[in-house]
Amino acid sequence: MREEDLAQYKQLRDAMLERFEEAFTSDAETERSRTAESYRNRLGLAAGGHNLFTLTAWLGEQMVGAISAEFDPRAKVRHIAHIVGMMVSPDLQGIGLGRALLEQALEMLEGEPVLEQVTLSVSAGNAAAVALYERCGFKRYGLLDQAIKLPDGRYVAKALMCRHLRDSGTAPPASP
Repeated sequence: MREEDLAQYKQLRDAMLERFEEAFTSDAETERSRTAESYRNRLGLAAGGHNLFTLTAWLGEQMVGAISAEFDPRAKVRHIAHIVGMMVSPDLQGIGLGRALLEQALEMLEGEPVLEQVTLSVSAGNAAAVALYERCGFKRYGLLDQAIKLPDGRYVAKALMCRHLRDSGTAPPASP
């Protein structure tokens, strides 16, 4: 994503947050009040913050998808990246655009020598998204029950998923 894409990124994000409140940890009302420039940190490390990159998908002049990857620079956890903000316009879901974005993001992450694994969280009830992540090699390692509380009081659980980017070089402990 480039600086000149921020307004379209905000427009896509606002529309997705409004339509799919169960899918995002952020809420539409709060995010609507943000400016496009407030997403500048999603441009990459040079823009500040811990975002490695944001990839976008376009249909002509319209941004129709995005995915971001972040990391924590602390020494003990900087080998782990995190996929955040995956979104595809509703009318283009199911045609492989999300998979293409995810595969490109994974390829870029695999090219970072310090990174060994990538995590994400996904609404547990979103079967299509969970299946996509599983097809791309993610495994569920946990479930955070009541991860999101919606304005109407309903809760949404998040499936916690992880994918190794390469062999870490450490063997599991031997069985007794």
